[in-house]
Amino acid sequence: MKIIKVLLRPVAALLLAVLMPLQAAAAPAGAVDMKMDAVLSVDVSTSMNESDVNKVSNEAMKMFVDMASVQGDKIGIVAYTDQVMREKALLTINSAADKQDLKSFIDKLSKGPYTDIAVGVSEAVKVLESGTEQGHVPLIVLMTDGNNSLNVGRTQQQSDQELADAIKKAQDKGIPIYTIGLNADGKLNKAVLERISHETKGKSFITSTADNLPQILSEIYANHFKLKVVPLTGFVANGQFQDVTVSIPNASVQEANISIMSSKPVEVKLFDPSGKEQKVPSDRVVYTASSAYSLLKVLTPAQGDWKLQVKGVQKEKININLVYNYDLQLVMEPLASTTLKPGDEVQVKAYLQTAGQKTADADLYKGLKASAVLTDLDTKKTEEKPLTIGAQGIAGSFKVADAHDYELKIKAEGANFLRETPPVKLTAKSGGAASKPAPEPAKETAEGSLSPTVWAAIIAGVLVLAGAVLYALSAYRKANKGFVGQLVIEVKDEDTGERTNPQYRKLNAFKGKVTLHQLLQLAPEFAETKDIVFRPGPNDTVLLHNATPCVVEKGGRVFDAAKGKEIRANDRIKIALQNVNKSISVEYLK
Repeated sequence: MKIIKVLLRPVAALLLAVLMPLQAAAAPAGAVDMKMDAVLSVDVSTSMNESDVNKVSNEAMKMFVDMASVQGDKIGIVAYTDQVMREKALLTINSAADKQDLKSFIDKLSKGPYTDIAVGVSEAVKVLESGTEQGHVPLIVLMTDGNNSLNVGRTQQQSDQELADAIKKAQDKGIPIYTIGLNADGKLNKAVLERISHETKGKSFITSTADNLPQILSEIYANHFKLKVVPLTGFVANGQFQDVTVSIPNASVQEANISIMSSKPVEVKLFDPSGKEQKVPSDRVVYTASSAYSLLKVLTPAQGDWKLQVKGVQKEKININLVYNYDLQLVMEPLASTTLKPGDEVQVKAYLQTAGQKTADADLYKGLKASAVLTDLDTKKTEEKPLTIGAQGIAGSFKVADAHDYELKIKAEGANFLRETPPVKLTAKSGGAASKPAPEPAKETAEGSLSPTVWAAIIAGVLVLAGAVLYALSAYRKANKGFVGQLVIEVKDEDTGERTNPQYRKLNAFKGKVTLHQLLQLAPEFAETKDIVFRPGPNDTVLLHNATPCVVEKGGRVFDAAKGKEIRANDRIKIALQNVNKSISVEYLK
């Protein structure tokens, strides 16, 4: 047995080396400090010119961008008709300039004559597949104003199949799709949008006017992070500054997003709970405005009543909403046992956690409602048992009635947020985990030791396991290796000689690999570059792999990168495309 222990020690160490980084990367369920990977997929058929005359849909998408965190969230955009008109890959937001880049892209979306919802869903899923990041929360927002209107050569059956395939991929990858139907003409096929959202665990919104779109996008943002939109006092502007109270309920609020909806410009002033006026904008108060909304994002606001003053154009109706963003999770304490008998009473306890620690903020529990949500996995029936709220946590008990399997989670709902714990499996069946027969012991030889055949099998198994762990560790590290530096990209039209402005693409946002197509914002005309792949190389270099017919040159000579070629700092290569008469220059800078 000593030999077995010695053999198993390095294997256990290898397993820990593999599993510990994976555990560190996994954020707790329900955590809202996680970053999001969101794709806004918008119908740009020409009918939108009538259903959304003032382009409120564009403003609503821009407000969604502004509500995103000041750093770390990723947003991509798909503009579709019966084909992808324009597309922007997931862009990591690290500055106000990144948000402006997205908003400028939205302003330049072009229109087309047809509509195929399957295209919008399918392409959005592809964008997330190629650019989502581990630990980020994915979602798709699909916006349309009508039913399918297909071009010649495309049948409804083909569209339905593509949509079904895209929904299945979204289900498999845990991507909720939020649908927005702009039903301006009253003919919208609501059932299709509701099905898309229902099957992917998103939510569907139907509105008859584009004026409601900013409010809907706010609700989607809040719903996805299990927050609540808090309506503040709206008013009809009188041309003077009018006061609105903004209550920050506790010290765990990371961001307070105050959205002011008005079709005409407004002026704002902001005062903290001590009465001191805050500079707008500043390093603690981000302010953005457009023709349809203004947004104040207050970072780590002090607890108490803030005063917002809004000055609007006389007789203009102004609506104001507030969305808090918390670093807040709900944690269930381990149960005494998950193997029960019918009639057993189960004691449960839970608490709120901020910054990875049990919160000491008793205010978070004030007004909280909590329940144990028990789902009978045999009958599929769910019931909720109210729990008691104390100054330091949540507690209560319930009984299991039948010899069935169950799933338990705890839900807590406050005025501004909703939290749930990850589900825990319970069993009250007599053949549960505790009553499974123990495996038969291995046969021993007459002297009481294991036979040579058994020893050989054990050693072979340990070696195979060690090899598998080493392979998994190597694959994991390779897939998550980071880049250093950036690539400078220019596109040249070989017919006209025109060049685009240099585009600087920071590589530290990618792990393991990135395709040239991603760096080119997944533009359809450059689709052939999806198999030109960059990977991190040794000594802060980049490895280029070219699995396309495109010709790669370096210093005027053909650069064969079929099996991978190293690119060092300040190297410049040229890639001649085959499907369009254009070339792409790529320079690597550290």
